[in-house]
Amino acid sequence: MTQNINPQDPSDNGVPASNLGMILQRGGEELVLEKVNDRFTVRPSHNLSSQELLEVNWGNWRRSIPQANLEVFTVPSAQLDTAMARARASDDIDFASHIYQIQNNPGTFVYLGDQITIQFASSVDAAKIKTIAATFHLVEDKSVEGLPNTFVFLVGKGATENPVKITNRLQSLPEVLAAEPNIIIRQEPHYKPRDPLYPQQWYLNHNGGNQLAPHTHIFVEQAWDVTRGVRSVVVAVVDDSFDLNHPDFQGSGKVVAPRNLKDGNFLPLPSQNETSHGTACAGVAIAEENGVGIAGVAPGCALMPIRTTGFLDDESIEQIFDWAQEKGASIISCSWGASAVYFPLSLRQRAAITRAATKGRNGKGCVILFAAGNANRPIDGTLNERNWVKNVLSGSTKWLSGFAVHPDVITVSAITSLGKKAAYSNWGKGISVCAPSNNAPPGMWFQATGYVYTTPPIATNLPGLGVFTTDQLGAAGYDKGDFTSDFGGTSSATPVVAGVAALVLSANPNLTAKQVKKILQETADKIVDPDPDPQLGMHEGSYDANGHSQWFGYGKVNAWRAVQAALKQSSSPASMIREIKQRNSNQLTIPDNDRQGIKSVIVVSDSSFVKNIEVSVDITHDFLGDLEIYLVSPNNQRVLLQSRTLGRHQDLKAKYTLASLPALVQLIETPVKGRWFLWVIDHAPQDLGMLNSWELKLGV
Repeated sequence: MTQNINPQDPSDNGVPASNLGMILQRGGEELVLEKVNDRFTVRPSHNLSSQELLEVNWGNWRRSIPQANLEVFTVPSAQLDTAMARARASDDIDFASHIYQIQNNPGTFVYLGDQITIQFASSVDAAKIKTIAATFHLVEDKSVEGLPNTFVFLVGKGATENPVKITNRLQSLPEVLAAEPNIIIRQEPHYKPRDPLYPQQWYLNHNGGNQLAPHTHIFVEQAWDVTRGVRSVVVAVVDDSFDLNHPDFQGSGKVVAPRNLKDGNFLPLPSQNETSHGTACAGVAIAEENGVGIAGVAPGCALMPIRTTGFLDDESIEQIFDWAQEKGASIISCSWGASAVYFPLSLRQRAAITRAATKGRNGKGCVILFAAGNANRPIDGTLNERNWVKNVLSGSTKWLSGFAVHPDVITVSAITSLGKKAAYSNWGKGISVCAPSNNAPPGMWFQATGYVYTTPPIATNLPGLGVFTTDQLGAAGYDKGDFTSDFGGTSSATPVVAGVAALVLSANPNLTAKQVKKILQETADKIVDPDPDPQLGMHEGSYDANGHSQWFGYGKVNAWRAVQAALKQSSSPASMIREIKQRNSNQLTIPDNDRQGIKSVIVVSDSSFVKNIEVSVDITHDFLGDLEIYLVSPNNQRVLLQSRTLGRHQDLKAKYTLASLPALVQLIETPVKGRWFLWVIDHAPQDLGMLNSWELKLGV
């Protein structure tokens, strides 16, 4: 509802004139403001230097808000009114205003600019608009593109009230549908999970610090503003074992189709005294956002844990990839390789990977990732070897990692928290992208007849932070607690990229595996490392004419840019999508000021999955700004179609699509079959309305 404020006599509407400045009109809602008692703003009549601002006698200058030409001052609470009076009396000041905070949001400071946006009824002509503007000492600045009869006005020097009071007076006029002041609020950080150990996950997002170079994270918080992953996107992590009792792997639908190929059962749990590499990898990719522990790159996605046999024979590889494909994996993350210098894949192994990459996800293909390896050697190339322990390798030696060079695989190398090549990271022309991990010397790469052979040592210091992730519960695992702070290797970098791929498919499930690989490569950040490799002395930290680096592939994966690109990528061709369209035209009265609202149902019997979605709504209401409108799917997922932003409009004939409302993407690849509801809630008293009809259009 809206308050009936008479601009000539504010006391007539039952709201004291002193309260006019305490109600903020915002998106059809009325928010209660409270004055902050120890600070205020001024707008200088001309530019004042920092020194001049520091020398004024009405308060302590704190900061500038350049876009609104405001200066912020603080004073002791008892001196606020006196200080503001002094500022207003100064010839250097055009305007002085209180600073506010929104009730129940004590940390949110609200600063008042000099703009007011007014949407007039369609019948109001230019002459009437000019008269209203003059009455309130407003100067027209510009029209608002896309909103009919809507204009931005500047508060003129003749105005005697602040923009909040003026908009409340305007809101009472029958000619005005909505009036809002342009308030200024400091930008909040992007979405951050509430999991207490998340701040230690520097590789996801950081603001600098010890051993943290700028932009060495994957910008996941910006991506999370769009999606944090959906359960229909399943990440298969293929590894040694998984502690599925860990709190970060709990949640409805979190774990699907677990498999233990080593013991021939469905419990891929660690053996006694086993260090569970898979637990750490899975945490990096998909640890649940649940208020405890950490958050994975794609916390909303599901986990398919597959414990390997420990051997890379044809049968074992077929079991891995056939299981993942048949059980609905979207992504298959493999942080392992063969313990051999030269390992080409067999025909069956190549075919098993290709089968998953082309037939998985109903023909769109599973996204398959492999770690490049940790020997600081080429994934496919020849190196003159020397200085090995016992001279196990010497002279011209061919290296080949058959899994990493498979054409359907995304191969991941590692960079450090300082934006350098991780000293152990394998390299070559087949590297797709890199991701943040720890730094360390090249590690163990194969065992034979009781010996462990390692690459020649590095004498220099190797700075860089480890990766914080899940560990086995209790004393078992890497550390004695439930988490480890020093996980690493390309083993850790690979599930980072797997998680980003999961966010990409959560944003656009219609993408093929090849499209996902292309998106990850094209949106990657170009990491440049001019330093020589500390072990081999080579320089490969730059990019060739095709934008590829042997150390970094096409660059460091960027979750935000990848998700943006996924949203823009065209979906399946229209010829491949069948359309289901159903309408409910039964009129329903919307109960006034009732949080239960009304639900109108459409029942769909088709057994397909959602590829595209469009919702059309027809509602009449005395004050549409009272309403929230949701779509509820058969699996009980709820999407907010319309928030309380419609103000005094009375007719809503709207269409909500994936393009206009990206939040609908969470319903893609969910089952069509079942009861779909349109849920309409009226949040304020007095005004009444009717749901006339709604239509659901599904592409399947």
